[in-house]
Amino acid sequence: MDRAEKQELVASLKEVFSSASVVVVTHYSGLNVSEMTELRNQVREAGASFRVTQNRLTRLALDGTGYQPLESYFGGPTAIGYSDDPVAAPKALVKFAKQNENLVVLGGMMGTDQLDIGDIESLASLPSLDELRVTLVGLISRPATMTVQILQAPAAQLARVITAYGAKDAA
Repeated sequence: MDRAEKQELVASLKEVFSSASVVVVTHYSGLNVSEMTELRNQVREAGASFRVTQNRLTRLALDGTGYQPLESYFGGPTAIGYSDDPVAAPKALVKFAKQNENLVVLGGMMGTDQLDIGDIESLASLPSLDELRVTLVGLISRPATMTVQILQAPAAQLARVITAYGAKDAA
């Protein structure tokens, strides 16, 4: 990798650190190619990204960003998971780490808050933004449905009474 490619990589990582709402640092030692592919697919399906990093270049990219406290995690085979949704990356990585012991979640950051493993697992247990939106729409539409049912009930009762009187007169 020549100097220009390295500078481009550092700039790309700086962009990731400045735009992502959450970054999770992992060690992936022992994962084979098929496991890495499966991990990348699961992370992508969750709406996050996963990237193997070069430690020295990542430390350079961390300089001047709010994610500088993560610098101590970058030693050994390191990769980062990141997303705009604060729950997507932690959820996908923790789920995969539970299935495969070769992926180790080290820590991360959300905004200016440094996260330890417990914090990341707590984030992973929260519902995603899409799940929250579905729940919210359900809660908002439920009163409207109930209102329509209540308004229709008297008319239905009146129709049953009229039908009963009509059946009585016909008999």
